Amino acid sequence: MLLTLAFRHLFVRKLRSLILLLGFALGVGVMVVLLSVGQAMLEQSRDVSLVGGGEVTVLPQGIDIEAMRTGGLGAMFFGIDRARFLTRQVLGGPRHAGLVRSVAPAIEGKLLYLCKANTACHPTAVRAGGEVPSRATALGAGLALRQGSWSDSPADSAYVAPTREQLYDELDRFHVPPRADSTWGEWQYYNVVIAPDEWWYVTYLVGGEVGLPAAGSEARWGARMLLTHRRPDGRYERYAATAPSADVRFDTTRADLTIGPSTVRQRDGLYTLHVRAMGRAGQVRLDLRIRPLLNRYFPPVELREHQFLSGYVVPGLAATASGTICLDRRCTSVADAAAYHDHNWGVWRDVTWEWGASQGATLSLLYGGVYGPEQHGAGSTVSSPLFLAVVDSLGVRQVLRFSRIAYEGGQRAAGASGNVAPRHFKLVAGRGADTLTVTTDVEDALATGMAAAAFQRFFLQMRGRAVLRGRLAGQPVSDTGQGFFETYRSR
Repeated sequence: MLLTLAFRHLFVRKLRSLILLLGFALGVGVMVVLLSVGQAMLEQSRDVSLVGGGEVTVLPQGIDIEAMRTGGLGAMFFGIDRARFLTRQVLGGPRHAGLVRSVAPAIEGKLLYLCKANTACHPTAVRAGGEVPSRATALGAGLALRQGSWSDSPADSAYVAPTREQLYDELDRFHVPPRADSTWGEWQYYNVVIAPDEWWYVTYLVGGEVGLPAAGSEARWGARMLLTHRRPDGRYERYAATAPSADVRFDTTRADLTIGPSTVRQRDGLYTLHVRAMGRAGQVRLDLRIRPLLNRYFPPVELREHQFLSGYVVPGLAATASGTICLDRRCTSVADAAAYHDHNWGVWRDVTWEWGASQGATLSLLYGGVYGPEQHGAGSTVSSPLFLAVVDSLGVRQVLRFSRIAYEGGQRAAGASGNVAPRHFKLVAGRGADTLTVTTDVEDALATGMAAAAFQRFFLQMRGRAVLRGRLAGQPVSDTGQGFFETYRSR
């Protein structure tokens, strides 16, 4: 009976029935479209050619995911800082070897401008991408070739899995300043502990208006060798040698450096140092071989703010040194001595820093932070630049932040008269649930006065014992080791 009434109503009220049918059809159509779109999005989310393959995708911080997927302008200007370090050690290193099979770096939609060769330049804007063929194939996102070949170039191999020589040349290469500046300085620094009460600081320094010749024949830059010897009796001896720019050779693709008769050569991860310098105690000759321990390095970090630039890398957070050290004609053999090596570059006008590195039984510690001209210490309103890195035999384990170092007590420092070094200092660093406390007893200190009239500080180089306690990844950690530490203090 109800069905009969319904059909009769359709014939009696034709217009109303048509509108009703259209309404139902529209609703059903919208539902079909939504279900189809949802299914398509689900299939696309599983498509390795769209997301780059693999099970985890690492993207630049702050990127608009939709802009990246659709190719919008907002996707062109993002990058991942220290992507090589992430590829080689953080994600693809030995720490996660049982979890991560392959890591495939890729560049998507970068904006380039091209000019045809041998013609007037009329730039053409293009978008280009790049990836490492073997890694993309391993993740199931390799190209379906119709013709030709697609394999790793030497540059691809050096990016994802460099040899030791390629790695240390990349970390330790030299830089050309972006503009002429008399306060530019770049140096390789080494310290070598040949006995519990005897060590050396060695600095290969290039500085001045590097690359800019003066009006005459002399260039307005040069280099110096700076050495400090802490003797077993507690006294310090300094040595130096100066070379004009004509006797300096540095390489923007290698770690090699020449300053007059003093040289650094790096081959297969082994640094060979030859040093010649003079001091009040006579001539010193160092012929050392320094080998950084595997995975004990910290990647390059560069800070830029207005005219201020500061770069830092640690190729050898823990290393060994062997060779000979000669004072005049008295030579001492060195075998497997504890050593450290870092590299700094930048503009150093009114710049100070906090720095320290220590080596325990299983862990290496590195902390530091640079204060530019506008952020000297406690009076600064700029957020703290201080960091603490924990490194073990598998590489960097964690990087934490902290806001201050608490210096306590006082003791006489060698060097510049009337200066006082702390007896102890402490820092507390954290990242998420990870918290570490480092307490240090200062056993020895050397103070150096600063020549600049406006720079009313002295530079402290300290030796001491650091104790680490805390938690990392939910596990308690504890270690103790000797280290070197630096700071600036007011006069």
